[in-house]
Amino acid sequence: MNKELIIRSSSEAVDFALLKDGKLIELHKEEEKSNFQVGDIFIAKIRKPVAGLNAAFVNVGFEKDAFLHYHDLGPNLASQLKFIKLVSAGKIKDFSLKTFQFEKEIDKDGIITDILSANQSVLVQVVKEPISTKGPRISAELSLAGRFIVLVPFSDRVSISQKIEDKKEKDRLKKLVLSIKPKGFGVIVRTVAEGKNVAELEKDLQNLLGRWSAMCKKLPTAHHPSKVLGELNRASSILRDVFNDTFSGIQIDDEELYHQTKEYLQEIAPSKQSIVKFYQSNDTPIFEKYNIERQIKTSFGRTVSMSKGAYLIIEHTEALHVIDVNSGNRSNKATNQEDTAMEVNMIAAAEIARQLRLRDMGGIIVVDFIDMSNPENRKVLFDFLREEMSDDKAKHKILPPSKFGLVQITRQRVRPEVNIKTREEDPNKVNGEIEAPILIIDKITSDLERLLKTHNKVVLNTHPFVAAYLSKGFPSLRSKWFFEHKKWVKIIPRDAYTYLEYHFYDKKGNVISE
Repeated sequence: MNKELIIRSSSEAVDFALLKDGKLIELHKEEEKSNFQVGDIFIAKIRKPVAGLNAAFVNVGFEKDAFLHYHDLGPNLASQLKFIKLVSAGKIKDFSLKTFQFEKEIDKDGIITDILSANQSVLVQVVKEPISTKGPRISAELSLAGRFIVLVPFSDRVSISQKIEDKKEKDRLKKLVLSIKPKGFGVIVRTVAEGKNVAELEKDLQNLLGRWSAMCKKLPTAHHPSKVLGELNRASSILRDVFNDTFSGIQIDDEELYHQTKEYLQEIAPSKQSIVKFYQSNDTPIFEKYNIERQIKTSFGRTVSMSKGAYLIIEHTEALHVIDVNSGNRSNKATNQEDTAMEVNMIAAAEIARQLRLRDMGGIIVVDFIDMSNPENRKVLFDFLREEMSDDKAKHKILPPSKFGLVQITRQRVRPEVNIKTREEDPNKVNGEIEAPILIIDKITSDLERLLKTHNKVVLNTHPFVAAYLSKGFPSLRSKWFFEHKKWVKIIPRDAYTYLEYHFYDKKGNVISE
């Protein structure tokens, strides 16, 4: 398994594409005007605490007030409020918390109006970016994420990632962290810390303490509201969270971003610094070179094609997302319907796991798999789906198939869903919009794979533009079909056809159903 990160920069935004064995699995966009990223810390003022909601609305500079629930205050809020007051007044110069006297923890079942009041200063962190008509969701329990550890101010707790299963390794990491942990700070050990030595953890810790001190220095002069600590740029934060030894390449088409990424990789994985490459080409844009544009066009529509003629239908409503699995019109060597359903469902499970990450779909997702009567098959499918989603860093939960064959998934949503328009203006002015033309090539190829199994001669009639795309150049797509299937496909351009219209004929001139 090889992973590659492809980064494209433009004047308005930076796009990040994460590939796994050449297949697009994540797509992120960082816009220049994005001021509210997950992880950003703001000094802000309480606008209004509301006892009925047990929450407060906070002015963080967004057009809609941010929402701060009582359960997101953190047990040591009183200590944080005291610290802000003393630092802002210039009475604390040492930000290490070594000599800072902590206040009593707040009641976990208390009322927000007893803790917070209007116009009170508070440090808050963005935990969910603004989505649709809602402002950002925030927390007063701060955390600073590093490569191997997460630093939690105003805490003394040490916890180890649950994904580290080896008890001896957990105990080893806990002892190491306890030996270097500064007073007044809690530490969460991340999964990637497994097997790391004390020097690597110490370096990460000192870097986070430096960021904490730099933030505190801003507080006495910071206006309200303002960002006092920004998350790393998106390239660095993606590398921090997902980078591992399986990465084989990082390609970047912007020189400044190339140097920034190379420097960051030098800090977290010096041995892998050489995989960062500066992409220069006047002929082929970087996303075209790595086949990303094509994958975007074929992956974000309402219909998602899969192998062997199967496909997904993805619908979005206000309350939830619905995914329907379809076997398509295809021939199959399976001996019975149960085997066919099992095969299609397994293909669909892998694609659904990819789609959830790719579109960053959150909330409730209901999947209607093809019905299977064998309980053992349903269990195999459920376990396979869980395994495919194990790499997904967003918190999620999958319920076993219901009696109706539905699988329910909840997935954490912290950013707006990636929604790319794949339909384009119809050049024939028939229906207003059509699917992206590149999709027709995939459909024709998929139909041919099925038809060539039962027909020795197939004639394709299609629009002249599509016919030229399929037959020109070397090797042409038609040549590739011949090498793969050992059968030559005759292509006839038809001027009367609409842009995306095509039909197959057999050797007697009869129409073959697509």
